[in-house]
Amino acid sequence: MARGALYPTHIPLGPLERGAVALLSAAGALLRPQRADLVGAVAETTSAGVLRQLRDRMAADKEGRQVLAERPRVTNAAVAHCWDLPPSTFGGAYASFMGARNFQADDRPPVRFVDDAELAYVLTRMREVHDFWHVLFGCHTNVFGELSLKALEFVQTGVPMTGLAVAGAQFRLPPADREHLQRTYLPWALRAGARCHDLMTIHYERHFEEDLHHLRSRLHIIPAPAPPPHLRMRQRAAQRPAQVD
Repeated sequence: MARGALYPTHIPLGPLERGAVALLSAAGALLRPQRADLVGAVAETTSAGVLRQLRDRMAADKEGRQVLAERPRVTNAAVAHCWDLPPSTFGGAYASFMGARNFQADDRPPVRFVDDAELAYVLTRMREVHDFWHVLFGCHTNVFGELSLKALEFVQTGVPMTGLAVAGAQFRLPPADREHLQRTYLPWALRAGARCHDLMTIHYERHFEEDLHHLRSRLHIIPAPAPPPHLRMRQRAAQRPAQVD
């Protein structure tokens, strides 16, 4: 580890360095919101107070305390057995979600700029369970699904970058898509985020074999609205193989 580092991926920063990383990363993330490393850097340099609140909420919950004590990681190895579970289970649905998109659990960027090992784990956990939330809420990975899930994350966690990501990225949408997001998806995200169980306190790995519908009911999950017809048509067109003359 680097000198003064508190965990293997930690990069200690001084106040000026932290401010520079936050500003430059925020500017880059607004221009290129698909850059997960830039979005992550903003969260890491601006969320210390919120992460302490999340840690305290986890510590006040029985299952959340177990997560903090055990510090489970969502890795390819840790979720491999999900591919052996029935599709009706939470784990089986997660495997289908990841496999259909060729996603890898190991792909999440590491936390680097949080100056506390336990808070760094809290943010790591938030990143690594993001795809579990996609499955639980039935959120697609299209722009509506990602932005509405980010809005739900903001309601649940209060991490500033999740709200800023929604505020900034929606104005890159065509007017009709932006209106649909604001009329349908964001109200759903506010309602679903306020109603469901505290998502950061759940030991998801212990629920892989549970029936997905039962788990949703128990956690008071409101599934996301279906993608609008015009977006489904775009997705089908994008998935068609190119014609060769």
